[in-house]
Amino acid sequence: MEPQDPLPPDVQLRLDAEWDRVTQQLHTLAEAHERLQELLSAVLAISRELELPVVLRRIVTTAMDLVGARYGALGVLDEERTGLSEFIPVGITDQELAAMAGVGQPRGRGLLGHLIHHPEPLRTENIPGHPHAAGFPPGHPPMRSLLGVAISVRGEIYGDLYLADRLDGRPFDTEDESVVLALAGAAGVAIDKARLFEQVRAGAEQFQRLLLPHLPDLRPFTAAAIYRPATAPGLLGGDWYDAVLLPDNACATVVGDVVGHDMQAAAAMAQTRNMLRALLYDRCTPPSSVLTQLDRTLHAITDDPVATACLARIEPGDDAWTLRWSSAGHLPPLLISPDGGAEYLDAEPGLPLGVDASQPRPDHARPLPVGATVVFFTDGLVEHPHYSIDTSLRLLATTAAAHAGLPLDALCQTLADHPPGDGHDDMAILAVRTPPRT
Repeated sequence: MEPQDPLPPDVQLRLDAEWDRVTQQLHTLAEAHERLQELLSAVLAISRELELPVVLRRIVTTAMDLVGARYGALGVLDEERTGLSEFIPVGITDQELAAMAGVGQPRGRGLLGHLIHHPEPLRTENIPGHPHAAGFPPGHPPMRSLLGVAISVRGEIYGDLYLADRLDGRPFDTEDESVVLALAGAAGVAIDKARLFEQVRAGAEQFQRLLLPHLPDLRPFTAAAIYRPATAPGLLGGDWYDAVLLPDNACATVVGDVVGHDMQAAAAMAQTRNMLRALLYDRCTPPSSVLTQLDRTLHAITDDPVATACLARIEPGDDAWTLRWSSAGHLPPLLISPDGGAEYLDAEPGLPLGVDASQPRPDHARPLPVGATVVFFTDGLVEHPHYSIDTSLRLLATTAAAHAGLPLDALCQTLADHPPGDGHDDMAILAVRTPPRT
């Protein structure tokens, strides 16, 4: 086979040029596809967040990653939309922050103000030379190039996203602007979603708190309680607590948890608590008897919710107080002695409410010295996916013992602020302290 004649030089040049053009187009297409994938991943990452402060910071860091910016910030407009109510900077080092000590939050002047009043995309290669630049405050790191875009939520400007200085030293280009504009659109949706979540969570928490009682005057006993909602989005809880003085001078306490995290669980919690309070006043009987009657009543006139509860009576005696309690599948109370020792009152728990009202419920008794504290709590305080329940209970006892001398309000606050649990469930804590004998 004879070799083919070589192509004429001018044809070869045209073919080489065409090949180079096609190769460049393929390279550009591959880069565009890669950047589109990065943008889609960034949008998904932002949309997964629900806490507004987390969303705002994630928007900045994501935009910086997409365009390779050294610095980024998000300014949230104030109510008058003439300045900034919040400014979230990212990329400034601790040393740079220290150098700006005493410099307040940007107020929205200079280029920041220009973008507030003119929300079109702003791109400049020379920040100091821009006609609207107002200069940097003392200690501020030098910045050369800027890309700024507005973020809108439901048609209103919410704030502005600022990016400064690409890591490769090049100015921001039209592709950077297009990517950040696309991200800003997704950011507006994510911010709106986070704000809606905050409203729902605040409403759910307010509704939950309205269902819970304010502790009455329990003198001569002292008592305190605290409720914390779940950190999971928009969940209502079934946790409750209550404490009342009874006609026979005993102090009755209860803490419980209705299964579920919705409006039905919250309503069942309120119904169960109110029924129990009525039974407590009507019957000066052992806690097991009251729980049994409550179980029968719930079974007869409600949809029979499943709930755990720990009901107790602190009764006066000749030389000491006596704690009598019965548990319906609930965690044991924690007894803190006046000298700071802490122990759980482990005993047979019995079945939860709503399982089998015919089964007998045991009662338990324990003498209480003057100044003893009994802490009742729900499982949201101690449940953690990475710890066994025994480990969490030990951690709780250690914290309680270390703060045993605090007033009860402060003790409950401390236990709620430093829980062994991960906060995925709501929690209720009730603490009662025995008075001195008279």
